Amino acid sequence: MIAWLAVILLLAAAVVMGGSGPAYRMEWISLGEAFTFLRRGAYLAIGAGAVGLVALIVAGFCRRWVPALVGGLVSVAVVGMMIVPLQMMQRSQSVPPIHDITTDLDNPPAFEALATAREAAPNSVDYPGEDTARQQREAYPAIQPIVFEQPLADVMQAAEETAQAQGWEIASVTENKIEATATTRWFGFKDDVVIRLTETDEGVRVDMRSASRFGASDVGTNAARIQAYLEALKSSLRG
Repeated sequence: MIAWLAVILLLAAAVVMGGSGPAYRMEWISLGEAFTFLRRGAYLAIGAGAVGLVALIVAGFCRRWVPALVGGLVSVAVVGMMIVPLQMMQRSQSVPPIHDITTDLDNPPAFEALATAREAAPNSVDYPGEDTARQQREAYPAIQPIVFEQPLADVMQAAEETAQAQGWEIASVTENKIEATATTRWFGFKDDVVIRLTETDEGVRVDMRSASRFGASDVGTNAARIQAYLEALKSSLRG
């Protein structure tokens, strides 16, 4: 009985936690309600783990091996379920509470085609300013522009192809700028990206900006997106 109670609690936790993101994305619940579901699902998972551990101990003591196995498997499953939330919590404490990252802190690429969409969102279309820049310098010193020796047209083609390969929704492409939107898989959060190419004496400089439409902190998502994109672009052009 105790072992199967642990299974029921585990299944309930999986439904509540796993369904919070899709339910918000389909606008069935608000974001606040989604986070509440996540929290309650975590409590259910912890409860399932505790009950599973009790089942393992009691059934093992009574030499009831099937319930003991069920209790042990539930406890292991709970650990697996909690790894990602715990990692996100730990990461949120190790990165600054900013949501707008760019390779050019002095002259961040501006959103034009996506300006209207960003104006309708909580976060500003304009770059937040020096306080954000200072925090970025301290937390993400590796976020820097890249310069390529190839002609502008070749770099632009590779930049567009690399953006498409990321699965982003391309909003605008000009001769020296790309604007696109990245949508997170679980909650469907919208993050906007602008890539700017500039001809210099050293070659074609590629700058990038990635900014969340919602939330004070991106938990490092935008910095990771910029690094991944620039590495992919570098591999494409320098292969």
